[in-house]
Amino acid sequence: MIYQLLALLVISTPDWERTAGRDDPVAGVVCQIKVVSDKVPDVSSIEAWKRSFIRTGMTDQEKALAAWRSTVMFQHQDNPPNEYLQNEVVVQDPIKLFNVYGYSFCSVAACDVEALARASGLRARGWAINGHSVPEVYWDGAWHLLDASLINYFPNSSGSIAGVEEILAAVKDWYAKSPGYKGDDTKLRAFHSADGWKGWTKGPALLTLCPFYDASGWWPARTHGWYATMQEYDGTCGKDAQPYLYEYGYSQGYQVNICLRPGERLTRNWSHKGLHVNYKDGDAPDCLNMKTGADFLVYTPKYGDLAPGRVGNGVLEYDVPVADGTYRAGALTVENLQDEAVRVKDAARSGVLVLRMPSSYVYLTGTVKFITAVGPNGSVAVSYSDNHGLDWKEVARATSSGEHCLDLSPLVLRRYDYRLKFECRGKNTGLDALKIVHDIQHSQRPLPALGQGANTITFSSGTPEATVTVEGSTDLANKGKQLLYTDFHPQVSGFERNLFIDAGGKGTLTLPVASPGDLVRLRFGAHYRARDEQDGLDYQVSLDCGKTWKTVDRAAGPTPGDCKYTVFTDIPAGTRAALVRYAGTCRNATGILNFRIDADYREPCGGFRPMQVTYTWEEQGKPKQHIHVARQPQESYTIICATKPVMKSIVLELAK
Repeated sequence: MIYQLLALLVISTPDWERTAGRDDPVAGVVCQIKVVSDKVPDVSSIEAWKRSFIRTGMTDQEKALAAWRSTVMFQHQDNPPNEYLQNEVVVQDPIKLFNVYGYSFCSVAACDVEALARASGLRARGWAINGHSVPEVYWDGAWHLLDASLINYFPNSSGSIAGVEEILAAVKDWYAKSPGYKGDDTKLRAFHSADGWKGWTKGPALLTLCPFYDASGWWPARTHGWYATMQEYDGTCGKDAQPYLYEYGYSQGYQVNICLRPGERLTRNWSHKGLHVNYKDGDAPDCLNMKTGADFLVYTPKYGDLAPGRVGNGVLEYDVPVADGTYRAGALTVENLQDEAVRVKDAARSGVLVLRMPSSYVYLTGTVKFITAVGPNGSVAVSYSDNHGLDWKEVARATSSGEHCLDLSPLVLRRYDYRLKFECRGKNTGLDALKIVHDIQHSQRPLPALGQGANTITFSSGTPEATVTVEGSTDLANKGKQLLYTDFHPQVSGFERNLFIDAGGKGTLTLPVASPGDLVRLRFGAHYRARDEQDGLDYQVSLDCGKTWKTVDRAAGPTPGDCKYTVFTDIPAGTRAALVRYAGTCRNATGILNFRIDADYREPCGGFRPMQVTYTWEEQGKPKQHIHVARQPQESYTIICATKPVMKSIVLELAK
């Protein structure tokens, strides 16, 4: 079945030169749009992060500290965002976390440091300790704790950075000499605050050497202090357990790739309207109403934060130019519609318009407003798909001309991509207007902020490439909250429903991937378990509907948990479909905790068109604005702020 489905997806991929209705190479989509300020590091992808933080000649310790420092800069300790995609429910992808949210809790900070350290070529691992999660990175023959959640690490008397076991031993030794304190929060707090908040300096010597405590024994965000550290490293973990190693499994593949079409506009704000990804069924982050430099964000200016807050709400708008033929180059499918308008061409058949709505930032709400022109016995049916057109759900049907408004919010919450299909039936039936508007969430922290004085702004639009992502929760209990892996019509053999291999000892999970343009690369992998040395997953690709397979990497055991991602580029020109297979063997326990597949493709109507970048801010309460039209794919320019600016918004759109 999966091969027939893949063939159907390939057949339904449109002929873009035909649907564009023109021979000239006018760009319908501008891809990889980026605006970078010299005041804020670029963390839009793993590769961008490396360019910003990793330098030639760095020692392993310097690379590890870069992973720690960047996590401190871009992730604040707070109630986490829940996307229900990964086995931990929360978002565990450093690049997504930095750009979309900017806040989460300790286990996510641990996974961020692990992922970035490994991307730099280092070994990393996680620890579960008492009420806390921390990472370690390996260099110079030893493991070293780097806690980006509470913002600390512990230099020892030899000048090296201590590991978790060294800290545990130091705290254990102090408790042995100071009976009655272990496990007693009240007594530890009293000891901490004694002698005018100097009592903590009489604690374990290793802790007193730490440069991140302030004079009163509090960590930089002032949410935790010495008393908490003494409990976190007291050698317990929960009621009966001891500290143990744990893989804070991450997803890898998300990147900011802003793609815009004529009529499309992205506004990112250094402010919010109270919306956040948990607003329907979870806790709001405390930082929602905090200001940079105050409250628990008091430490962030020291780490270069120029934003006024942390949570941002932006708007993605698409005023589809249906009145002329320019909408065609930005559409996914155009069938049986007139060249210059969305009107049925041959009344004996339906006219079809399919729009893809990808976003680099998570959707929170969605509204579609459209005006129909419906002929005798005609109709316009609107359908929605969030699994790349594998399945469609009709969400509206208009049988008369007029204005219509459709609320997509329940469908698009927590999504980054979906498709809308308009099926027009009947003579002279079509659309006179169509506008799609979304509230999105983004972090304020990585936005290209301005500082006082001269600011160098770099605009760029890269190779015209976009991405189709296949990622669904492996926990079927998340149905209704998020896409499941089963929504992508996989072929499953030998895996149980939770994607652990059954008693047969072998299993395959095969997923179809189809793209609107020629495939350039496949980036994929998993957070997996393979307990025996003979357990593991082979990462395989087929480009001929499963006739032949190529093993491109292996996620090997023995491990109770690890993350492995790979990149496959050996793809012949003209290929628009592939099968990705996870082929596992199991003697003890082999399973997929979460996976992600990113298929990068060349946008068929991609190219460059002049782009307009609009900054707004205030100086001493007075509004300021700077508009720049970039007429080349790469340009730099200068914005001068006479006084310290308060950032308001940055808007990207094609220049008129």
